[in-house]
Amino acid sequence: MDVFGVMIGLVLLVGITVVALMVIGTVKAAKAVGAKIEKHEANARRAVETATLKAKTYTKVGPPAQIATVRLGLRTSLDGTRQVLEGGLAQDGQLGESLALLTRLDAHAAELDGELRVLEREPDTARIAAKLPELRERAERITHAAETMRWAAQDRMHRFADDELSRLSQECESEAGALRHWDGSGAGAGSGSGSGSAGAGGGAARAGLTDGKGRPSAEELLGLADPLAKLAQRLRKPSTGSSAG
Repeated sequence: MDVFGVMIGLVLLVGITVVALMVIGTVKAAKAVGAKIEKHEANARRAVETATLKAKTYTKVGPPAQIATVRLGLRTSLDGTRQVLEGGLAQDGQLGESLALLTRLDAHAAELDGELRVLEREPDTARIAAKLPELRERAERITHAAETMRWAAQDRMHRFADDELSRLSQECESEAGALRHWDGSGAGAGSGSGSGSAGAGGGAARAGLTDGKGRPSAEELLGLADPLAKLAQRLRKPSTGSSAG
């Protein structure tokens, strides 16, 4: 009974462990799916906001159009820099520090965008005229910082690509030189001992395409080589009756 009870306890323990692992895996999968959904929603919302700002720059006039232009330039610069940094992060880990700086810069941009949205709804044109130059100057500073990192990252990736291409070109040239440098001494030795090797094994010399040695015969081209060889063997074979007589 004690052994049976221990076995039951072990089975229950294994079952509880399996269920716990399944629950943990389900929770992790649900979190991953939720994170992807949130990311897609954020990207879709951001795309709609960008399209709305572009429309405002064309349809609005005066301060609303100016504010929309500032917001659009700020958003476009940060998005472009993020795409460049994230795209090159897999090949260059140094860009991770730049992404961290961009995240901090993005937080300042979000605060500034909020102030611009508030100013966009301001009915007092005098206050808009007073506040807009200051907000535009802050946006230009953020934009310049983002563009500086983006341009530096692009130059860095271009330089790495050039260096890699230079190394690859050198390797290809070295390989081409190695392919052209066949062993002359080995070839001479082979030609010098050609009669011996040909007599012994007959395998050193290779037949060429146009020297007549390697050309297939008419029988081989027509597929008649094997039947003709069998017929020749039969004709050469002595008759058993004549030998017996």
